[in-house]
Formats: sequence, structure tokens, C-alpha cells
Amino acid sequence: MTHTLEQNLLRPYGLQTEQRHEPLGVGEHHPRLSWKLQSDRRGAAQSAYRITAAQRVADLDDATRLLWDSGRRESGDGLLVRWDGPVLQSATRYHWRVEVWDETGAAAGQAQSWFETGLLRRDDWTAVWIGRDPASLPHVDPPQDREPEEANGFEAPPLYLRREFELAQPPVRARLYATAHGIYEPRLNGSRVGDAELAPGWTEYQQRLQYQTYDVTSLVREGRNALGAIVADGWWCGHVGFDPRRPAQHYGECPGFLAQLVIDFADGSQRVVATDGGWAESPGAIRSADLLMGQHFDAREHVAGWDSPGGGDGFQPVAVLDTEPGPLVAEPDHPVRVTRDLPAMQVNRRGAGRFIVDFGQNLVGRVRLTVRDAAAGRRIVLRHAEILTDGELYLDNLRRARATDVYTAGGEQVEVFEPQFTVHGFRYLEVDNYPGELAGTDVVARVLHSDTPWTGHFECSDQMVNQLQSNIAWGQRGNFVAVPTDCPQRDERLGWLADAQIFTPTASRNADVSAFFARWMRDVVDGQDAGGAFRDVAPVVSLSREAAPAWGDGAVIIPWHLWRTYGDRRVLERCFDAMAAWVAHIKRHNPDLRWRHRTGNSYGDWLQLEVTTPRDLLSTAYFARSTQIVAQAAEVLGRHEQAAQHQALHTAIRAAFIESYVGDDGTVEGGTQTGYLLALAFGLLPQELVPKAVEHLAADIEKRGNKLTTGFVGVALLCPVLADHGRADLAYALLHQTEFPGWGYSIRHGATTIWERWDGWTDHSGFQSATMNSFNHYSLGSVGDWLFGRVAGIDQASGSVAYRELLLRPLPGGKLTWARAEQETVRGQVACGWSIADGRITVTVTVPPGSTASLEIPTPEPGSVRESDAVAADQPGVLGVEASAAGAILRLTSGRYTLTAVAPGGTFTD
Repeated sequence: MTHTLEQNLLRPYGLQTEQRHEPLGVGEHHPRLSWKLQSDRRGAAQSAYRITAAQRVADLDDATRLLWDSGRRESGDGLLVRWDGPVLQSATRYHWRVEVWDETGAAAGQAQSWFETGLLRRDDWTAVWIGRDPASLPHVDPPQDREPEEANGFEAPPLYLRREFELAQPPVRARLYATAHGIYEPRLNGSRVGDAELAPGWTEYQQRLQYQTYDVTSLVREGRNALGAIVADGWWCGHVGFDPRRPAQHYGECPGFLAQLVIDFADGSQRVVATDGGWAESPGAIRSADLLMGQHFDAREHVAGWDSPGGGDGFQPVAVLDTEPGPLVAEPDHPVRVTRDLPAMQVNRRGAGRFIVDFGQNLVGRVRLTVRDAAAGRRIVLRHAEILTDGELYLDNLRRARATDVYTAGGEQVEVFEPQFTVHGFRYLEVDNYPGELAGTDVVARVLHSDTPWTGHFECSDQMVNQLQSNIAWGQRGNFVAVPTDCPQRDERLGWLADAQIFTPTASRNADVSAFFARWMRDVVDGQDAGGAFRDVAPVVSLSREAAPAWGDGAVIIPWHLWRTYGDRRVLERCFDAMAAWVAHIKRHNPDLRWRHRTGNSYGDWLQLEVTTPRDLLSTAYFARSTQIVAQAAEVLGRHEQAAQHQALHTAIRAAFIESYVGDDGTVEGGTQTGYLLALAFGLLPQELVPKAVEHLAADIEKRGNKLTTGFVGVALLCPVLADHGRADLAYALLHQTEFPGWGYSIRHGATTIWERWDGWTDHSGFQSATMNSFNHYSLGSVGDWLFGRVAGIDQASGSVAYRELLLRPLPGGKLTWARAEQETVRGQVACGWSIADGRITVTVTVPPGSTASLEIPTPEPGSVRESDAVAADQPGVLGVEASAAGAILRLTSGRYTLTAVAPGGTFTD
């Protein structure tokens, strides 16, 4: 009985501060607190909450010592509640508790969490920027006799920095606040600090440079201590993008480091150890390091204990580079981390000392190699590639990126090499000049990506479709590295806006990307020019021209999606003026409301096949869509006059689109699949012409043998539009297609991530042009949103925000006999699945507390819906059942349900 009561109790869980769990170093003065709800009781919902906060966890139970007591607030939401307590202090931990009352008004469960503030004020910083004297840096190309894999554009190796200090008493608390011009690894008393990789990440450095906060209490000790760091070029002054210029022209000329260690003692005193002129620097064992080119480690140069007390031999005084900290902000999202290790699946000898390793999965990260019995000075070379040709690495598509790591052995019996300042996209590894036989256990691939919490799971009865979902997920992991990149292997790795906006709905199914995208949107907005034009990429490097249609529109579409999915009003507030300025920019240069001028490098439906969608049709469609979103966002923000203005503008653009591009017979100019998809998905057709347009779209697909022609822009709309307009049969035919072109074709040929191009490799032509041919590029994987949203059936009503009103629409079809998905939303877990057997369809759903759902069960006999062999309408939690063209529509409260009905096309006798 106790277990049942506990299960039925409404309980908060998944507590977050600023969309992260127990974050260190929060930079917001009014952080937002969130929680989810769970209960097995149908109809469970929150009716009120109370938040209390204190600086000590024990004080949460003492009303006289509370810092903040919200009091009981009547609300069904636990979503992004703003801190309204006292002014937050820097470098302070705050414990908070939430208590909830259920739908009857009875006290229910409670949970508690904490967050810790960073350095909230400019005068909290006493550190100065240190590094190597820029005057000592060479400004010539690397010598011709130098091994090419060592060259990273500069001859200067990464910085090794250190400072010793002494403590008279043991600390009770110690925090390190650190950042770099470049990327850094902090060290303290011989140990690495934290698990963040490639810190501080990549932002518009002139506008915002992130710092990280580390709890180092366990590493600091009474007596002598040594604080150190290694700093490499990274995005700051390494190779970035495909720009052939000297990389220093992007941000700066040389790396630098800024840090302060704040130590508290039991007697209330405090010690601060900050970067200043008293530090020392030296080259070290890392001879070169570059994100694109690779890393060279010479173990002969390694000085054991350099980061420990007494280990400073050979270090020279640092240069003070700048006394102003600059535009520092606390890191607001999850850092890049190593999230898993993949062992070698196969090791093939290709000659004396040369091996090809297959990890079985295209991934992004680095390799950890164990070297045994290598003579001092032996150079072992590691080259990375996504794919093989005739058993050897295919490297042509890397362009300028060398993706090569070098280890020079130190002569020890067992040595381990793992580069930390580079990242590669690869499935295959060539190890050259390795001593003896390379065992599979001696080489491990380490997977790196921004550690956004994984929240979604999809699976079905077709293993090819399951592989597709896996490919989509791995593409997301590999390309969410500090920014949402286009590809992880070649000399590009830029934050393209269109790729991101196309894929964001899928990304938010797989993972909680709320903080990741909210932070990146600040870079997008920072890249906007004074006239309102966004750029194609963010941060802005390599490309500074005005953004193209569908690319610049990402700056409008993504904030709106973050609002709809996560209820993040603040991202709308921060982006709204920029969103409106973008629409105004387009309108100003296109007064006839056909977007034909100032289209940047108009890409059209990028990488479409065999056809060309008219560029002005595509651009005008996006002009209409962005204008519509700005109108909706203005309404949400209470800017009603702007909402009315943009709604009127949208109506006018729609009329111009119809007049210019739509025929009386429902044809759309150009006759391409993407043209019809844009018109249908964006509501740019007269209602009476919609069925005819669907017929034209379907006819084009069918005449091609159920094959697609869509590129980046069209592919995300393909299956959803077909399914929503009565042609789920064609949507499934495209999903299952294994001939070229289609997702199944690449899978049939061994793909473990989404390819950049449908024709990246084909039976009839081999490899596409190596100038642009990535085998890990998530854009064409945007179908993943449809797998969750229609195949399994998890969606939300058109006016719903953050999954408050669920629309559950499982869609049997194609070769599938079952499908299911689970998604951890901001309100709690949502699940939907279906299976068909013996003439009956079984649908299982989970609705989180506080949400309601409309469940569509596809059945020819709405009256046949049953739960536990009883009429569904009579069951608890079922608010109503009605017949519709889709079958049966059930209105549900929160809870878990298992319902059966006559299957589509099946028979059933009561």
C-alpha cells in the first residue's frame, strides 16, 4: 500500500536552474528555476507551488533563515520561474526547494536542488591576461623541411603556464574561474581540473568570452601548491573555417590565459591567486596543436611534475597581454565533454608498422593510443578519415584539414597518447610506424560533443529505419561541438544558420538543446549588421556577406521553436528586435514583396537533385514565414501593434506569392517537390487549391518511382506535408526507399551518419566532388522530427507551448508493424507507441501531470476503442471519445494508457 501511495503522489523531479542541473557559475542576476512532474495517478496536476531558498541546505527547514520564500503561488506550471528573491551575491551557492500541491489542493511532493553564482560584477575580477610576448612570435611560414603534420600555421607551440603559492591552513572551499584566448586545460597540483573539453568554447569573442567555474576544493591543500594551464590556439588564432588567410586575422595573434583561484578558509578569510606578471611560461611536450590540423606530442620533451610544486625548471616570466578582462560571461550551457568510448571493431595490417582501424561508427572526437616498447624518437602518425577507398583512407574530402596527430615516443615501455586540443571527424584511423603488432585493445575512439542531455528515444519494427534514427543521432552528436556545425571533418566546421534551423526540431527531440541554442542565438544576433541583415554563419568567420534566404531566416525560426518547445520567453525577448529588423531589411529592399533583391549568396534548395526550385519562389516563401513568426512572437510579448503590422504584411506577402507563383490549377512555379512543399507547409495557397497542389506533388514523386528530389530546405517538409495531406503512403514509401536517392541508399552502403549529399557516393559515379562531400552532416536527417511526431505520434497542438496540450497521432503505415517513442519534455515524460497484430491496433501513451492530450487512434470503428476490455469512454482519465475522419479522437488527462481498437483495414467483432 505504501508503494502505491508513493507512486500516486505528485512529485517534482528534474530540477534545473537556467536549464541546467545544479550548475556552477550561473551568470544571470535573476536565474530561472524549473521542475518537471511525475505521478502514476490519472488526472494528476499541479495547482500551486512554493519555492524556498537559503545559503545552507539545513536552513531550508528553518523559516527564520530563509533568503527567499515565494509563498504559495497558484499555478500549474513549474517552468522557468524567475528568481524574485534578494540580490544574488557573486561566488555563492544557493539551495532551493520546491513544494507542490496537486489538483485537489492537497500538499504533494517536494524536491530540492542548488545553483552557484559566478563572478557577477566587473570588480570581482582581479586577474589580467597573460601569455607569451607577441613580439617573440614568428611571422613566417613554417620551414620547408618541417613535417607537414606538425605545422599548424604558427611555429609557436602551445603555452605551458604555472604559478606556485603557499597556504598556511587547509581550505574549506576553492573555486577556479578561468578562460582563454584559445582553448585551455587547467591543472592543479599535478591533476587536470574538471572534464570540460575545448573550453571556453566558441562565441563572438569580441562581444562575449565565456569563462568556466570549477570546484577545486579537493585539489587545493595546505602548504605548497601549483596552479597551471596549457593553452592552444583553438578558434582564437588557429585555423577556422575555409578561409585561406592567416588565422590570426580572425580574432587575435596569440593565445592568452585569464584565471583566478578563490580560496576560502574556516576562519572566514579568503585568498585569491590570479593570473598576473608573477606567472611563468614555457614550451612543453605539445609541439603544435590545431583544431583542424591535429596535434603533435613529443614525449621526449615532457617534464614530469611541471604542474606540481617545485616543477618550474626552465620556465620564463610571462608577458602581461592586457589588464582588462574584456567581455566575460559565465558559460550558460553544457560544455563539450567526452561522453563515451568506442573500442576498435577491426584492426587490419596494411604493411610494416601500418594499420587501418575501424571503429564501426562515424564519430567526432579523438583517439587514445597505447604504445608499447617504442624507441625514443620514434614518430607514430595517426590519420583520420570517414570512409575507405580500396581499403585505404579517403582523405580528399578533408580539403586543407590534415586531421593528423603525431606522437614522438619517449622510450618508455608503455606510453599513452591522447591529444586534447584537436578534434576529428572519422570512423577509420591509420596508425603508421607503430612498433610491433597493434592490438584492438590499444586503440580507443573517444567521442566528444556539447554535452546536451539526451532526452528522446525512437524505435520501430524496421531495422533500416532504426539505423536511420541512429545515423541522425550520431550526426547531431558530432556536429554539436560548441556551435551547431555543418560538418566535423574538413576545413569548415562553421555554424550555418539554415542547417541549424532545418534540424532544430529534430535536435530537440533527441536532446535538451534549450541552453545550447539560446546561447548560440546570442552569437547569431551579434552577427547582424546595422541594416538588419544576418550572416550565413555564426560566429562570423570566413563569410561576412548578407545571409541568404532560409539561412538568415534561421535567426527568426529558431527562437520561435525554442519558445514553442521549451517555453523560453526570454530568448524571444532577446532576439525579437533582431528578428523584426531582418524582416524590415527584406521588405525595404523588396517593396513589391517578392524577395528578389539582397538575397546574399542565394543557395536555393541546397543540394537538390535533378531539378532547380526557383530561388525567388523559395525566398518569398521564407519572407512570408519569417514575417508570420515575427507577428506571432510580437503577440506573445505583448507588442500588439507590431503583431498587427506584421500580420498585415504577411497577408500581403502571401497574396504576392499566390499571384506570382501559383497557377489556377494548383501548380506552383518550377513544379519541384520543394516548391509545392513550401507552399503547402507555409500556408501560401488558396484553400481550394490545396488538394490540387497535393496531387501535383504526389504525381512528381510517383513518376520518379517514389523518389525525392529535395535538398536541405525541402527535405524537412517532405514526409510531414505528405502525411498531413492524406498521402502517408508516399511518405512511408520515401522513408523505406533503398534505391538512390534516399536515406536507405546510404544506409545500404554502410552509412552510420547522415551524408551531406544524397549522391556523396553512388554505384554509378563513385565519390562526388571532394571539394564538398561530407559523410557526417545532419541537414538531410531532419526527417527525425517526423519519426517522433507522426510515425510514433508525439506532437503538440498548434497553440500549445512546451507540450501543455499534446497532440498524439500515431501513424501506422509502410512496412512497420510497430513504432514507439519517448521524449523527456520540460513538463515530464511523454510517450506514444503503437503496434498492430491480429486485426487490432494497440496504442500506449504517457501524458505528464499538468498536460492534456488529444489522441487520434486510426481505426475504421471508433466505437471499438477499449481499455482493459472495457469501453474507453468509461475509463478514468478519458474525458471524451468522438469519431473523426482519422478514426477515434480521445481527450485524455495525465496518466498512462493502453488502448486497443480495430486496426486500419482490420476486422473486429465485439
